[in-house]
Amino acid sequence: MSRRGARLAAVGLAALAPVLVWLVADPVLGHRLRITDGGRTVDIGAVPVALAALPAALAGWGLLAALERFGVRSARAVWTGAAVTVLALSFLPLTGDGMDGGTRAALALMHLAVAAVLIPGLRTQDAAPATPRAPGPGGEPGGRG
Repeated sequence: MSRRGARLAAVGLAALAPVLVWLVADPVLGHRLRITDGGRTVDIGAVPVALAALPAALAGWGLLAALERFGVRSARAVWTGAAVTVLALSFLPLTGDGMDGGTRAALALMHLAVAAVLIPGLRTQDAAPATPRAPGPGGEPGGRG
């Protein structure tokens, strides 16, 4: 699989991972995920979960691609640091009021699920091995003999 294909798969799985957490929390365990904002209560469903994860995953891929394209030294390391920072910042809204502990825990697990798939998935190297150089004079690669 090409690097682009592997990264596309990582983005797709990163959108699916929090939906799997939702499936366990809501239908399987029976804990309705709800957030109360003022006088309004919002139920969190599978589609909004996936639709929230997908643009975040695509933005991560876009940032990594930009870093690599513009020749940033250690682009993957820089991107990983940025991804971990974004993950940490994503927990800040979970510290507020408006949700019970079960919802807070499920949302935190969703954030971790996206990161657990996306960070290693986007850091992939090219899957095809490097083409070995033809032997030069003396039988050694690169012409040294």
